[in-house]
Amino acid sequence: MTARALVVVPTYNERETLPEVIARVLAVPADVDLLIVDDGSPDGTGAIADEHAERSERVSVLHRPAKAGLGPAYRAGLAWGVARGYGILVEMDADLSHDPGQLPALLAAAERSDLVIGSRYVPGGRIENWPRRRLLLSAGGNAYVRLVTGMPVRDATSGYRAFRSPVLDGIGLADLRSDGYAFQLETALRTWRAGFVIEEVPITFVERRAGASKISRAIVVEAVWRVLGWGLRGPRRAGRRHPASVTAAGVEGHREDG
Repeated sequence: MTARALVVVPTYNERETLPEVIARVLAVPADVDLLIVDDGSPDGTGAIADEHAERSERVSVLHRPAKAGLGPAYRAGLAWGVARGYGILVEMDADLSHDPGQLPALLAAAERSDLVIGSRYVPGGRIENWPRRRLLLSAGGNAYVRLVTGMPVRDATSGYRAFRSPVLDGIGLADLRSDGYAFQLETALRTWRAGFVIEEVPITFVERRAGASKISRAIVVEAVWRVLGWGLRGPRRAGRRHPASVTAAGVEGHREDG
């Protein structure tokens, strides 16, 4: 039996793309609901989310008082979903850089793996419309993560991913402290070290067509220093298979498809 899935979409000033994101997620041929986590967007994104929630029982909105970072938004949204019994929790950006049409592939992989990462850097994955500087920053950042931590994940910074709910309990969701994109690194690393199986499936990532990127120098610095600290503390290996893993004993701790 397929687990119920919740797509968690954090928003801050995404009124131009959010209606299309909602429509395309709800059109996916899968049993999925949608949670918008809005950090007090001054452009009215929260009100747009509320309008859609009134029209569809599959859409919910979690309002937060102010912009507080990607990590806190995801912690709140993922905890909301776990508390309501969803078996699979999906992270997705609100700017259409993540194609909702690729959601079924992530959900299918989540039937056999504990954390599924939509990867730009496995065979079949790609990036469209990024300048060379962004490509080098992303690829270099992921190489740095592998070098410092030993985690064999090609795209640990990807924000398109699906967790089985036992993973979030197993890694201590409430104890995570990263604020920016380091949240994606911390969750992947804790998942791997806890003995859950990570699978990467190829996605096409498209640069946002509206709004402004939320990446800042402070976010990059946070990721660099946190990864260094995690790497120094170790361990540089996957943990023994977690008893709550969906996989059978003896399966390797990381897979790549495509």
